[in-house]
Amino acid sequence: MKVHFIAIGGSVMHNLAIALHLKGYEVSGSDDQIFDPARSRLQKHRLLPAEMGWHTTRIHHGLDAVILGMHAREENPELQKARDLGLKIWSFPEYLYQQTKDKKRVVIGGSHGKTTITSMIMHVLREAAIPFDYMVGAQIEGFDTMVGLSHEAEVAVFEGDEYLSSPIDPTPKFHLYKPHIALISGIAWDHINVFPTFEQYLDQFRIFAEEIEPGGTLIHYSEDKHTAQIAGYARSDIKKTGYRQHPRSRDGKYLLTATGEKIPFRLFGVHNAANVRAALEACRELGIEDQTFYSAIRTFTGASKRLEKLGENSHTAVFLDFAHAPSKLKATVAAVKERFPSRQLVACMELHTFSSLNKNFIGQYGHTMDQADVAMVYFNPETIRHKKLDMLQPREVREAFSLETLKVYNQAQQLQADLLSFSFAHTNLLLMTSGNFDGIDLHALTGKILSGRAPGKRS
Repeated sequence: MKVHFIAIGGSVMHNLAIALHLKGYEVSGSDDQIFDPARSRLQKHRLLPAEMGWHTTRIHHGLDAVILGMHAREENPELQKARDLGLKIWSFPEYLYQQTKDKKRVVIGGSHGKTTITSMIMHVLREAAIPFDYMVGAQIEGFDTMVGLSHEAEVAVFEGDEYLSSPIDPTPKFHLYKPHIALISGIAWDHINVFPTFEQYLDQFRIFAEEIEPGGTLIHYSEDKHTAQIAGYARSDIKKTGYRQHPRSRDGKYLLTATGEKIPFRLFGVHNAANVRAALEACRELGIEDQTFYSAIRTFTGASKRLEKLGENSHTAVFLDFAHAPSKLKATVAAVKERFPSRQLVACMELHTFSSLNKNFIGQYGHTMDQADVAMVYFNPETIRHKKLDMLQPREVREAFSLETLKVYNQAQQLQADLLSFSFAHTNLLLMTSGNFDGIDLHALTGKILSGRAPGKRS
């Protein structure tokens, strides 16, 4: 099989390219820019394009498939030639379905928690020595790539994103996977650029439930009224399983089983208590015994940038989290405060997505950082201009978060300087972003905070 990737440098695209290469396919690709880690990974597997840019000579009748990434534009010359030649053009979710259409598919959807739940299921399956294909939206310990495909696996586990499939296909990705086991972890409005009202956003999850294979299963977080509503509307042939938070010890360090056994659990927070119960229910549907699940989950360390610990000493810990949407932000702040009740919390987040920088949406962030002792928000005015949105003012951000004491920054250097001026004795730092705070070296920042070398510290 010969497959060409248009925009091979994308996060999932380059991982899919590597997965197909390892499966024995002949893979080529193009992009106008590729950054690390995609660049290094593609180079390692000799899949990095010899030169950047779009080259129509790479598109020919000898290709069995062309896979189109979101980074490409509709007027892309390679895409135009592929159309002219009548080649089959796939989005990556379409192609993942084609690769796994004869397998039992487990798809984890929801506005929050889906990466963690997916990675928990993957961890348990691997520990149980059950072969499986997968796609997950973060780097997971023990897995070299974010996509895995094989000939022998009978199960496929996918993280189900509700965003668009490709520049020429506005179908939400998770509508294309047609799961046998579907899971919805919770619903909170996001992607305002695509779904301008909450009702339109909610509709995507209704459709997701409708796409479940006949006789399949819908697992849903019963504490969320929206997921419970969708379960109520689901077809009569669908098995519905509701779940709540997994019982925990008082200090949150152990999961409590029905037999009273205490299982060490390395993640923390109410949201992760719900995530682990979701993963348990999905594994039960796959025929995995509870004892096997608990034996495996005690060694699960989490996904990259999901309350990832950047460093710690005896009185301070620094965490990095992908939290950017309001529900994620609130849950993550609460989780750190719950685990370290005797420490102060400095919480710093970056407004980076289209939704978070949109004046019609930013009000959704009201009271999401109230539990932080010091709350800080950063945004780059250039990012707002690039997204062609109305400029935000610091006052508007404070009002949106309903927090008068909120510190608002639009210069990364000033943000970093202020962070280094704090005394972090008996204080944690939580960094939350889907971006990178415009190039701040977070590991170097962590090292300075933990070493106490920052000059001019204040309480």
